[in-house]
Amino acid sequence: MSAGSDKFNRRRLRSSYASVVVSISLVLFLLGVLQLLLLNAGQVARMVKENFAVQVILREDISELDRMTMQKELALASYVKSVRFVSKDEAAKELTQQLEEDFISFLGYNPLQAAFDLRLHAEYVTPGQLIRIENDLDALEYVDYVLYDKPLLALMSENIKRIGIGLIFASILLLLISISLINSSIRLAIYSRRFLIKTMQLVGATPGFIRKPFLKRSALHGLLGAVVSAVLLAGLLSLLFSQLPELQQIMMPWHYAATLGALFVTGLLISLICTYFAVRRYLSLKTDQLYY
Repeated sequence: MSAGSDKFNRRRLRSSYASVVVSISLVLFLLGVLQLLLLNAGQVARMVKENFAVQVILREDISELDRMTMQKELALASYVKSVRFVSKDEAAKELTQQLEEDFISFLGYNPLQAAFDLRLHAEYVTPGQLIRIENDLDALEYVDYVLYDKPLLALMSENIKRIGIGLIFASILLLLISISLINSSIRLAIYSRRFLIKTMQLVGATPGFIRKPFLKRSALHGLLGAVVSAVLLAGLLSLLFSQLPELQQIMMPWHYAATLGALFVTGLLISLICTYFAVRRYLSLKTDQLYY
């Protein structure tokens, strides 16, 4: 009878430990996905900003030499990432492809002007910075006017801020939920050994001696959970890269390395802290309180 009861208790204990590892793994996996989104949100925002077009429309009387000189000066400007000259004929060809209609035949002439197509560094693609850059470009001798989509710029800047704030809020919320779930799983596992804790305390074992094996096992559970979550995350990234190869250009190797490090540290710390307080709770209870 006693052997059967011990076997049942051991099986139930292993089951509770397995549920702890599974809980930690799933929670850390979700945290890892969210952290990758946070890390790569900045890279995506940078790519979007650096694809924002600013056109410098040139006057008709600019010479080829002045045009080449201006292009070199713009290429050396601190805010310019790339500059491309678009002649009148090239501009007409691109617009014809967009409209799918030969507007030159209809009008009888080409109304477009030659221009420089600028791509700026991401930190300069803000409403305030672009107003300053526009004023500087307007002051150049052969510039007719500067053209860019101001409403789109304002909308893009606002959306990038909202997405960043939303991801930060979601990360904090998920972290709190994660701590709560892991804490509940660990407390349930230790609850099944509350009588063992009290017995050790009654025979004179110190609190540190009693906590030590629980903390060791908890650290192991945290590390196992981190390993499982890392494997799940690697599988998800492999699937995404096979379906969307362009994601490999966005995600930096250090993003994944930093996420793995965060998963192991988070899993270890949360497991140890939750276990410490759970064991301390049962150490402070009286024997008759263990039955409730």
